[in-house]
Amino acid sequence: MEALAYTVPVAAASLQTDLDRVRRRIADAARCAGRDPAAVELLAVTKAVGAPMALALCRLGQLDLGENRLEGLAEKARYLAQAGVRPRWHFIGHLQRNKARRVVALADVIHSVDSLRLLETIARVAADQGRRPAIYLELRSSEAEGRHGFAAAELAEAALRAGALEHVDLLGLMNIAPLPTSGDGGDAARESFEALAELAAGLEAEPPTAACFPNGRVRLSMGMSADLELAVAAGSHLVRVGSALFEGSEEVAR
Repeated sequence: MEALAYTVPVAAASLQTDLDRVRRRIADAARCAGRDPAAVELLAVTKAVGAPMALALCRLGQLDLGENRLEGLAEKARYLAQAGVRPRWHFIGHLQRNKARRVVALADVIHSVDSLRLLETIARVAADQGRRPAIYLELRSSEAEGRHGFAAAELAEAALRAGALEHVDLLGLMNIAPLPTSGDGGDAARESFEALAELAAGLEAEPPTAACFPNGRVRLSMGMSADLELAVAAGSHLVRVGSALFEGSEEVAR
């Protein structure tokens, strides 16, 4: 097979500027909330950019990358592997059970575990492959048709089930904030983040469910480009940022 030519995109300087800006936003939000900035991780979401841009992020030291579709994950994982780069891949989109085998083979972390059936499928194929992905349980943001995730009342059962499975590591909870409405002022997102943090605290307060998480602590995957400050204030440990990382690199992202 013909070797690929790996070059850093011409907009690497702009990418560095955007990456630094996002990291400052996270650090400033953490300090404003009285938190250690090191307690909040950045997950760079590369779903809207090409594989060369994902490679450029890795070259700049951003080694946690997120994809929401199997096709994008597979393409970028292959490209980066051929460049000799192995980031920590996160799958953040809705995962159909018939695609679980391929996602488990590629992703180190799966944020969107939204049912017991999917959880058990992931554990089964992970055992077959000798893999052990880390996972987050996704909370359903609303009862609207098409929304995925566990209801709040289902999280304790799901955590206990995940904790009993040998081939997954349960890290925490994930949500996607509702879209803002006119005059909302971020209230809906803030309320959703605070609700998830409250649910996490409830799981930590009960020894059976707390024991399912590393050191009895529930990590929170919440917050994106537009609302990361609200998420960090509410206690997020990982923010999933895409568009804010590529504001100066649109000509490369297309």
